[in-house]
Amino acid sequence: MLKPPNRIVRHIQPIGPRVLVKVKKSTDIHESGLYLPAGAKDELAEALYGEVVEVARAKENDEEELGTNVSGVPHGANVLFPKDAGIRVPWDEALRLLDVKNILATVDEIPIEDTH
Repeated sequence: MLKPPNRIVRHIQPIGPRVLVKVKKSTDIHESGLYLPAGAKDELAEALYGEVVEVARAKENDEEELGTNVSGVPHGANVLFPKDAGIRVPWDEALRLLDVKNILATVDEIPIEDTH
């Protein structure tokens, strides 16, 4: 009888002034409206865009709560960072472990109808 494969879930907890960012893929259409082959726009870009999915935390005691965010970057923030910055996570190419100093900016996404 065959055993089912072991299934695991990995949780990355950044340590120190670091965050875990999930890179958001850009569209395959250039600003001029021309279609670009897959990945071509990312190769031309100087920075990548992503969402902070985990932050470094410090636990003040042994309680079950998550702990205080010590990274200085809010969980869920959209950020810009240099495309060569950070460490790629081996099992998920969309994840990058970044030093906070490599984050260039946070980005607020505001629906166009709310800008008037």
